[in-house]
Amino acid sequence: MVKSLFQKIIVAVNGSEQSLSAAMYAIMMAKQYGCELKAVYVVDTATLKQLELLRFLYSEERNRYEEKLLSDGKRNLSLVSRLAAEKKVKVEEELCSGAVWSEIVRAADDFSADLILLGGKTANGSSRHDRVSSANSEIIGSASKNVLVVKEIDIEKKFRIL
Repeated sequence: MVKSLFQKIIVAVNGSEQSLSAAMYAIMMAKQYGCELKAVYVVDTATLKQLELLRFLYSEERNRYEEKLLSDGKRNLSLVSRLAAEKKVKVEEELCSGAVWSEIVRAADDFSADLILLGGKTANGSSRHDRVSSANSEIIGSASKNVLVVKEIDIEKKFRIL
């Protein structure tokens, strides 16, 4: 039997439609290739800290935003776990805090991942350079692992028939 090019996959989840597509893609890959899968949600406390230092947020507001993001992270990881369970794929969840790019790279290293999956905008999507695409650029530039940016539009159709 030929060994798969990847044994362990990590997928970055942030609640966006693009990251959900990446999660579905990761689940399909894990199922087809028998890979271990880990989903990671990062509460972007680095940006919250910057906003507080720049006086765009007060300490109390920052704490409320952080609690909301923690709640969002738990909900999004739970969704990925439910999707994986539908396909009888086991997924490990990690909820962490810090700078998104550095936490994803660290999680991939800690998991000994062979591949990092990220959600990306399609050509017909917004051309605006936002925090998510900035984090993706940092991950791609900093990771010692292979990175795959999932841009497929109709991934949900494929996911449902697998």
